[in-house]
Amino acid sequence: MFNSADDSLPADFAFPVFEPGWVWLTGAGPGDPGLLTLHALHALRSADIVLYDALIDQRVLALARPDAERVYVGKRGGQRSCKQEDICARLVGHAKTGLRVLRLKGGDPMMFGRGAEEALALSEAGIPFRVIPGVSAAIGGLAYAGIPLTARGINEAVTFVTGHDIHGKIPEQINWEALAKGSPVLVLFMALRNLHGIVPRLLAGGRNPAEPVAIVRAATTPEQQVTETTLGACVAVAAGIEPPALVVIGEVVRLRPLLTQAGTRLETPS
Repeated sequence: MFNSADDSLPADFAFPVFEPGWVWLTGAGPGDPGLLTLHALHALRSADIVLYDALIDQRVLALARPDAERVYVGKRGGQRSCKQEDICARLVGHAKTGLRVLRLKGGDPMMFGRGAEEALALSEAGIPFRVIPGVSAAIGGLAYAGIPLTARGINEAVTFVTGHDIHGKIPEQINWEALAKGSPVLVLFMALRNLHGIVPRLLAGGRNPAEPVAIVRAATTPEQQVTETTLGACVAVAAGIEPPALVVIGEVVRLRPLLTQAGTRLETPS
């Protein structure tokens, strides 16, 4: 069993001390507990209280210290959710009582995870904090689905894009035409409900309606599902898929059959 003095770790390796009154903004990865970092696992075993998001796998949460308080502060589109200002206030309040506060966020806290907002709130309140990076769903999730983000001879760039703004609408500040022309591979976060407006913008920017698209739902979990389609058809296909899901647009999707052959399975086992 893992512990902070695990003999299998290098002798010169030491975990940072999770001190009372601190907040650790920690990425839990895309779902599979095996994708936790050592620092994230150390944080789970050390925290007095864990404030966790909707996408945190229960197997990850089970790794927390048995007597740690667990507080759900999930945010899901279309569902009753905690307000961001309330979450920030809770972090500040718990830290001021001297607790070791773990803010556990899916994927990486600084990638479409509002980790920067929480870090700024802590900084303004004079609360010491540490950021523990996590494996983003765009990296770990797509790898499990057999889709490389980059492949020599196919793409030299990839763009990560949020599919909705602070109000849940299509981000109008994004130059979708420029993205369509300039980025060979697009990875859309939280975009299922807005694909009906995003896809026409990409097509107007010159994308091919026959371009391959993959929709990866519940990445790296036993419920993971991968649906392959085309840009022209993906709006209708996505209507039958429940979030959370990533949408990948680009020729790298065509490599998936080769990377998921028997014997080279990259998907998480059920």
